[in-house]
This record gives sequence, structure tokens and C-alpha cells, in this order.
Amino acid sequence: MPMKKSRFRIGEILINEKLLTNEQLQKALEEQKRGGQHLGVVLVKMGLVKETDLATALAKQLGLLYANGVDFLIPATDQKLEKIFPVEFAREHAVLPLSKSDNILRVAMADPLDLVTIDSIQQMSRCEVDVIVATRSDILKQLDALYGENTLLKEAIAASGDRFEKTLEHETDLDTKDIGTETLIAKAEEAPIIRLVDILVRQAIDDRASDIHIEPMKDKANIRYRIDGILYEVSPPPKHLLLPVVSRIKILSGMDIAEKRLPQDGAFSVKYEDRVIDLRVSTMPTIYGEKVVLRILDKGKIELNFRSIGFEAKQLETLESGFSRPYGLVIITGPTGSGKTTTLYAGISFLNNSKKNIMTIEDPVEYKLTGVNQVQIRPEIGLTFASGLRAMLRQDPDIVMVGEIRDLETAQIAIRAALTGHLVLSTLHTNDAVGAIPRLITMGVEPYLVVSSLNLLLAQRLTRKLCQMCKEPYELEKEVMSRYGIHADLLYKAKGCDKCSFLGYKGRIAIYETLLVSDTIKQMVLKGSSVEEIRQIAHKEGIVTMRETGMRKVEQGLTTIEEVLQATIEEF
Repeated sequence: MPMKKSRFRIGEILINEKLLTNEQLQKALEEQKRGGQHLGVVLVKMGLVKETDLATALAKQLGLLYANGVDFLIPATDQKLEKIFPVEFAREHAVLPLSKSDNILRVAMADPLDLVTIDSIQQMSRCEVDVIVATRSDILKQLDALYGENTLLKEAIAASGDRFEKTLEHETDLDTKDIGTETLIAKAEEAPIIRLVDILVRQAIDDRASDIHIEPMKDKANIRYRIDGILYEVSPPPKHLLLPVVSRIKILSGMDIAEKRLPQDGAFSVKYEDRVIDLRVSTMPTIYGEKVVLRILDKGKIELNFRSIGFEAKQLETLESGFSRPYGLVIITGPTGSGKTTTLYAGISFLNNSKKNIMTIEDPVEYKLTGVNQVQIRPEIGLTFASGLRAMLRQDPDIVMVGEIRDLETAQIAIRAALTGHLVLSTLHTNDAVGAIPRLITMGVEPYLVVSSLNLLLAQRLTRKLCQMCKEPYELEKEVMSRYGIHADLLYKAKGCDKCSFLGYKGRIAIYETLLVSDTIKQMVLKGSSVEEIRQIAHKEGIVTMRETGMRKVEQGLTTIEEVLQATIEEF
């Protein structure tokens, strides 16, 4: 039956169902005024109401059907439902067309009280609207299936057609030909190219990609998404569309569109669903044209706290102890892409309050943190880590974060700050936690300064997380389990399903080791003990290595032995 108008509002319904208090509602309404989002989205985002509770309460009070899960949200396959209204409209308002019968269109909505949207659907479909209630996340999942992002990308490429081919088909080597800047701008601002870039970015966000690689080859263009640390190819555009696509991205990023022979950096933001996502863009000239990499910084999907990162009780205690000291040096180690910056931000969030002056110097500033003074280095004008840190110490900071210690000058200033009453947080590229000590010494820092300043050393890696919907149990030989110190009746391996795009893995988790620098270790450093000797003492003092942490994650069914072995070195 078409939906009847209700005299209730969403807040009143939740209060009637005792899922919300008046005080909580007022806080949510204030937040809604600031962000302009749907009240239901705000309530869920603030953690005041669960999505399923919100949907159930709305359905109950309004006398509507409730679709409990995606299995109850299967659109009819032969009615061309995706043509009724645009996917952008469907995503923005969280509405999914399910079936059409006579003059009635059945749709699933996350907010059945949104009468303006219902009226718009009636206008577009010329049908009466029959509403059932579902959660926003379930609707968005089924919209992906109905509209198909891969299909949309292919359609956008096809829509670009041959319109640019005549002017750009010979543009395979930028050293042999230059297309005029005005021509490139005109082509980049054509509707099909705008749509192609938009869908390229949106699909990457939906696929949980961290990076988009757009690569010119001799006879083709490649597009790859990095998902959970692995690069996967997606449908590429024809080679003759590469220049307009790159030009469009450069325009969005504030780059010089005419400069094709030097690397450039830029950035832009996109609004996606209910959040703003930053994209950091880098171009690099190659022999076949400009390669572009877009780093996707989706802060809305990252919880900046130690528990959500995956630290267990013992390591969490060590971590909080090291970060809670009033002064000294905290160093996080690991290769590029191991999550060091996220852990640093989690540490700043742990320390952040109005009584502390927290300052950071970064390259680049990846996430903007409320209440923190953040500085972007600019080497071209002399603002380096070292010069910026030196100036920062004149700003009366309590806590200083240095994105990375790259040279002796930065290391010396950071250590001097740590010894003069400041808590200094930074990163280094070493294989493990103990390795940070000889790394600082080989940079040229005196051993007595290293041991006097160090509070906490932390090393980490990221491993792919098993898809919890399709992982398969299996038994492992006792000999192998004993070798890796695993104690579990069953382990799990990757299989693959539609929830994880048939990869078997979905998301990543951190494995880590934390070391409070003890007096014993300090004495060994001053005596000139080898790294191996220091590691042995650290192990006796109870350090849990990255591999051991990883094997605990294997026992819990979160990852696989193969993933842990690939991410860690043999320790001790």
C-alpha cells in the first residue's frame, strides 16, 4: 500500500520506543544543524542509535514492512528499475527501487518520513510509492548491485566515445607532440570526461581502495586500485582518453595543466554520501606520458584510537604508559604503508585536550585534527622538518609530532626537545622496534643522548584481514603449529564471496611490537652491545614480537599464517 503521512517525527518515534532521550535528541539536532545531514544519519554516526534499531522503530511506528538484511532487498531483474531515477539521487537519499506493479512502485528507504524525496520519486516514476524500511548501509550495498559501479565505469568510457580520438590519437609520447593548453582544458571539461573521472574516484572509494594508479603504457592506459595493500586492475579507458582524464585531475588538484615534463603534487576533496574525502594527487612524467597516483584519505572510515587499531590489553598498557609520560621520545617504526601515521594520530587523539599545546610538522598533513596546530613542510622555500621543528619549539609546545626523522639535524633537534621537557612523537624506517636505536646512532646521534631521550619504541605492519563472511576452517599439522607457537583447534583460510569481491580478504589489521626502553637496555646501548644482544634482553623482558602478535591474530581467525609470514621477519 502507498504510504500514509505520519504525524510523528523521527526523534519522537525513537523517544516513544525508549531508544533515545530528549537530551540526546537535542544534541543530535545541534549536530545536524552544523553538518546539514539527515537526522537518522547523525544519530547513527554519534552512536546514539543502532542502524537496525532505527529502522525497526520507524517501521513499527509507521506500520510499514521492515527489510531485515540485504536478502530481503532484491530488486526485480526485468523491470529496468535503474532507469527510474539516477544513481546519484538514490545514493544521496538512500532509496532503492524494488519492483513496479501497475501504478505502484515499491521502494526501500532509510528515512520513510522524508516526504520531499517520496514526492520526487512520484514525479520521476509517475507512480504511487509503496515504502518499506531498511538500513542505509543495506540499501547502499544493493544500489551497488543494481546500478553496478563497474558497469557505470564502462558506460562512462563508452559515452566518451570517439569524440577525442581525432585530436589525441597520436598522443603517445609527450616528447614528440604537445597539445595546446586551451584544447586540453576544453576536452577535460567535457561532460563525459567529468563523469568518467567522477565514477573512477567513486568506484575506488566504494571498493575501499587506498590509491588509484593511472598509468600510460605504449599501446594502452592502465588503471589499478590498491585495495588492502594489493594492486588490482580495473576497466581502463582507451589510450586516447588518457590525456583528457589526466588533465581533468590536474585541474581539480590545482596543478599546472601545461607542465607535463616535471613531477607535480596537488590535492582536492570530494563529498561522498555523508562525508568529505580528501585526495592527494601526484604526477610523474614517464616515457609514454604522465602517470598519476591519487591517494584516498577517507578519515570517516578510520577510528583514531588505539583500541580500534587492534592493540591488545598488554600492548595497550605499554603504549598508553609511553605516551603518557610528560617528556621524552616516542618512535614508531615500519615501512611505507604500514600505518605509522595512523598510529601517531591515534596517539595525538589520546593526548589531545585543551590544556595541551600540540603541534605537528608533516609531509603531507594527511588528516586535519581539531585542536591541533598542524604544519605542512615546504622544502622549496626552506621549511623542512629540521627548520620547522626548530621554529616550533619557540611556540611553547607541550607535545610535538615530527612526521619522520630523516636526517641527523632533525634527529638532534627532536632529541634536544625531548630532553628539555617536551613529548616528541615521530617515525623511522626500521625493521623492528629495537632497530630504531642503532638507526639513530648510525645517523650520528651520540648513544648517551639516545638512551636519555627514548621512552617508547613501537614497530608495526599491516596484514590483510580474512573476510568474516566466507572464511573456511581447516586443520594444520601439529608440527607446523608448534613451530609458530599456535594453540588453536581450528584455523581459517581465505575463500571468497560477493561481500569481499571474491578476494577472501576484506580490510587490514595491524600487527605490532611495543617496547618501553628499560634501564637495562639503556645500559647495554651505552656499553656498545650489539642489536642481537639488545633484542635478546628485550625478549626476556617480555616484548611480544610482531610475528607473535600476528600468530595470535591467526588463532583468532582474523588473518592467515601466510599473511603474517609475508609481513614479518624472523625474530630472535
